[in-house]
Parts: sequence; structure tokens; C-alpha cells
Amino acid sequence: MSSARPSRRAPATASSGLVLLVATRKGAWLWHGDSRRKTWRVDGPHFLGHVVSQLALDPRDGRTLLAAVKTGHLGPTIFRSTDFGRRWTEASKPPAFANAPGLPARAVDHSFWLTPGHPSQPGRWYAGTSPQGLFRSDDGGDTWLPLASVNDSASFRPWMGTQQDGTPDGPKLHSVIVDPRDPDHLMFGMSGGGVHESFDGGARWHTLIGGLEVVDGLDPAEVSFHDPHCIRQCPSRPDRYYQQNHCGIYRLDRTGDPAADRWQRIGRRMPKRVGDSGFPMVVHPHDADCAWVFPMDSQTVWPRTAIGGKPAAYMTRNGGRSWQRLDQGLPAEQAWWTVKRQAMTCDSRPTPALYLGTTSGEVWIGHDEGARWKPLARHLPEVYAVDVAERA
Repeated sequence: MSSARPSRRAPATASSGLVLLVATRKGAWLWHGDSRRKTWRVDGPHFLGHVVSQLALDPRDGRTLLAAVKTGHLGPTIFRSTDFGRRWTEASKPPAFANAPGLPARAVDHSFWLTPGHPSQPGRWYAGTSPQGLFRSDDGGDTWLPLASVNDSASFRPWMGTQQDGTPDGPKLHSVIVDPRDPDHLMFGMSGGGVHESFDGGARWHTLIGGLEVVDGLDPAEVSFHDPHCIRQCPSRPDRYYQQNHCGIYRLDRTGDPAADRWQRIGRRMPKRVGDSGFPMVVHPHDADCAWVFPMDSQTVWPRTAIGGKPAAYMTRNGGRSWQRLDQGLPAEQAWWTVKRQAMTCDSRPTPALYLGTTSGEVWIGHDEGARWKPLARHLPEVYAVDVAERA
């Protein structure tokens, strides 16, 4: 087992407040904020020069950090810290595909998405990878086992794409969701592979693509044509889900009958000049009717920039019936960045603030539910993921 000390300095003793976890193409940083979000103390870089897809804090103990890292010498791996980043230890058995009889061999390029397990399952984590695969750890992230029901399934393989299918950095298995009411109820999305759900802890899966649209001219019945970008479950109403898709913004309200569940496209109420394509999706911690997106230019496949060079978040307060532009404080012109699927989040305060990281290496805070934006950091590498958590 390898260990690493990638910080330039050890952080001071953590106190109550917020911690912002920023993962980038060249390392990771932690911003420790006071309870009023007025002052921030930076700790980092960690893993300088290495690709960090996500940095996640375990909400079950408030101090354990996991980092999905692709290093130059160790390759794709996961690091773990139990002291808020003072010391990091590499997983003794990182995610790796098993050899499945009759199926082509695959190798993990990088771990992309980290999700802590249910509170009743301390030590459990899930990881989504590229090439697309799902892995589980039951010892706090030290050893990882592949879920054969996904990775070695002959039905899933055609939906998983290839590292050469045009998706930047390869297709991703992402948005791994554990229902807070039931540890056996799981959901995830796949780049070009649809939405999938299990009610038995991952032993069996069914697709959840009813109502989702695909690119014009393609068959919506073909799962591999569906491209969810980000899926979120509402903390205040767990039977409601929001999704930012390549083809629109959607909401799903569960009926109790999975066969009858259909996604409803709510992005058509966005301004026509803006459209409803983007990557991140954020839901309000206390109000299931409130959600935020950050649209991008999708006139063709590749711009993936702020529309017209004028970045803005959009918020709905009524479940998608109308949308409000939130751009106060953001650049008014010539800002050609965008926000990746993991790089926008909100805290859980009574009036939450939003946080986002940009492809140009900036971190912004949106006070009063995104009404007023201010920069927290500039000149970072390209930001891949931003998470925020309460410190114990």
C-alpha cells in the first residue's frame, strides 16, 4: 500500500463551518469557510500536477476524505485521508475490472464519481469509472470490488460506449445515487447509456428512460442513444428527481409504480435563445420545487461554452414551470468558460449559497441562492468538481 503527502502544508485544526472541496485537472484544494461564508482559508494544493476527478467528504463522520486521482506514476487510483487531508493513503486495491468470460477485457482509465453509502452502512462507498463501470468499497475506500451485475453484464456492454466514441476523456458512469430511505435503492447515469435503477442493492437493474428525448433522427427506444449529464434526488422530497440531459432538463415524480414512471421535460420553459442543454444540476436542500442549472452553447456538439460569452445560472422555484436568470456579479461579456457536471453545488444552510468552478480555473460563490455572485479563487487549473460540506 502506498502513501502520499501531497499538501504543501498541513491544514489548521478544523472548526465548525463549511469546507469547499475543489478538484481540478492539476490537483485539489480545500477552502475552509466560517459559518457566515465571509472568510475562507485555503489548504492546498493536494496531488499537484495529477488529475483529480472528485474530492468527497464522508458525511457519516465529517472528517474522512476520498480523492479520485489519476497519477502519472500510480495510474488511476483512489486516495483516502482520515484527518482532513494532512496525510493521504492510496487504496490497497483500487477499482479494476475483472476478466469476464466472453467479453472483451477492459482497464479503468480513471475513477470519475464518488458517492458515500447509506448511513446504515458505514464504510460503504460507490465509484463510477471511465470506461463505464460501477465499483463498491465496504472498508472506507481501501479495497474496491466490481459490481458484476453492471460491469460484466452482456446487456450493459452495448450501452457503455468506448474510450474513442467522441466523449471528452471517455464516457463516464456518473450520478450514483443512494436513496436516503433505503440502502438497496440505487440509481446511476451513463454517458450515452441511459439511466438505470436497482431496488435490491445492485443485483438486478432496470432502465429508467421513459419520457427522455434523444438527438433528432435517433430512436428513443435504443438505450445507448440516451445521454444523461447529471441526475439529482431531492433531499426534501426523495420521490422527486431532476436531470440535466444532453437533450433537455427533466423532472421525475415517482408514482409508486416503476413501470409507470416517466421523465417530464421542464426545460422547454427556458428562454429559446438559451435552450436547455448543459451539464450540472443542483437541487435545493429544503424546497423540492427549486433547482438550478448552468446552460451551455449546444448549437453544435463542441462549443461547450457560456452562451454568447455571457455566463449565467438559471433557477426554477416552481418545479420547472418558469426559470430566472442569475448573473449579477458574473462577467457580462467575453467569458467563454462553462461548468462541468460535478462543478456546481449548494450548501444546506436555510438560505443556501451556490458554488461553481469553471473550465477556466475560477471558483465562484452565489450568495442568496445564486442572486449575487463573487469570485472565491482565480487562476486554478480547469475545475472538474466542486463539493461543499459542513465541518463537524
